[in-house]
Amino acid sequence: MILRVEGLSKSFGGLMAVYNVSFSIQRGERCAIIGPNGAGKSTLFNLLTGHLHPDRGRVYFQEEEITGLPPHRICRKRISRSFQRVNIFPMLSVFENIQVALLAVQRKSKMIFSPAQKMVRQETERLLENIGLQEQREVISGILSHGDQKRLELGIALAGNPLLLLLDEPTQGMSPDETAATMALIDRITREREITLLFVEHDIGTVFALAEVIRVLHLGTLIAEGKPDEIRANDEVQRIYLGERK
Repeated sequence: MILRVEGLSKSFGGLMAVYNVSFSIQRGERCAIIGPNGAGKSTLFNLLTGHLHPDRGRVYFQEEEITGLPPHRICRKRISRSFQRVNIFPMLSVFENIQVALLAVQRKSKMIFSPAQKMVRQETERLLENIGLQEQREVISGILSHGDQKRLELGIALAGNPLLLLLDEPTQGMSPDETAATMALIDRITREREITLLFVEHDIGTVFALAEVIRVLHLGTLIAEGKPDEIRANDEVQRIYLGERK
């Protein structure tokens, strides 16, 4: 077991965003969290990665409690994530974005404008090749297409050599072709690197195609979890999330 969540809750004023959520993820699993807008998915991710502190509950990574640790300490435990909105350095080149991320992981980020230009070059080149952006290495990242910016953000997340990768809407705003290409890339990289994957995604076809385990949030509560076929056949999921009735 790589991640264990016990009774996690978070409210904002009178609004309960996440309520008593518990689940566990086995090493190497590919898991998705789905639910309608406002279900608490991003809040849950923020709780898992230290961007929010829970009101109640605990989070364990490899049986070590990480509840409430700041994001940089969680990242150093080899947990990486992406965000709904692209989180890159728009004024830096594609190469520099990856290089900065690698230097930060190695705690050498203050050296980026010194001899660091020659540091981690091979690692940067290798990672750019992995995410398919080596031909755009000198392009200023702020002018990349949305799909390529999301690829770059994935590369930044991978710079931490994660054991657990959390992706929040990795294909948001993409065309169907970009979505298919991006998810194929995520599928390949996580398999090759043996990374455990937890992702939030609105494209249901993508979720059912990639995830081995799916969990459904509604109004902050975990209402269902299981294999894709089990979730597809769940009456409550169809009624609340998919808007269908059997």
